[in-house]
Amino acid sequence: MSDGVKTILFATALCVVCSLLLTMAATGLKAYQRENALVDRQKNILKSVGAVSPTQSYTGEEIKALYREHIKCVTVGQGGEVLSADAAPAETMPLYLYEEDGATQFYIIPVNSRGLWGRIYGYLALETDGSTIAGFTVYQHSETPGLGGEIENRWFQRNFVGKQIVDEDGNFVSIGIAKGAVKDAVRQDLQPHYVDGISGATMTGKYLTEGLEDILKTYEPVSVHFRNRGMLKLPENALVCQPPS
Repeated sequence: MSDGVKTILFATALCVVCSLLLTMAATGLKAYQRENALVDRQKNILKSVGAVSPTQSYTGEEIKALYREHIKCVTVGQGGEVLSADAAPAETMPLYLYEEDGATQFYIIPVNSRGLWGRIYGYLALETDGSTIAGFTVYQHSETPGLGGEIENRWFQRNFVGKQIVDEDGNFVSIGIAKGAVKDAVRQDLQPHYVDGISGATMTGKYLTEGLEDILKTYEPVSVHFRNRGMLKLPENALVCQPPS
């Protein structure tokens, strides 16, 4: 057998072995990756209401324990009502309730918005007055680091706390990202509904503003329930949604 043939056979065998090893590694790590993704989603839900500190490290078991203790995920219909397990409507939405001592303290809406380079995923938490934002987190995006990627940083996210999604008359107005600092770019009467923008990331702010408006409009019937009643009525056999994945 010539040296050339031996080289080809060796290279082929090496490729096959490496492919098998990579396949085995990918398969073996899949469950671990799914578990990490689940914990990350749960951590972001908790972080949106300040239940975990962004500067503190937590084990996966600690996050899951906090999630089980405080978060209830229910399914709501287009009218904003919590559905019972007997209901089977065509369109449903998940809603996360943060509870302390059996009482709902916040409700949390999943965010799935267009970005400049891809989808932006996160959570937006509101107080039970149905109008005040309690927190905002992003757990996945494709925005440019140092520019639109700043949406994942604490300085940007904490600007949402205390902002209002309704005006003084109770009309829905959503929340927007300003083109620059709110105090400089937005007239005073609208400032409660805007957060500071990111320098050099105008399009990310534009798309996220549009996405948040669409999402908040979709969940507006839920917010109306909270604004009018101060609480969301849960049927005894409430339809529980699946954990975030």
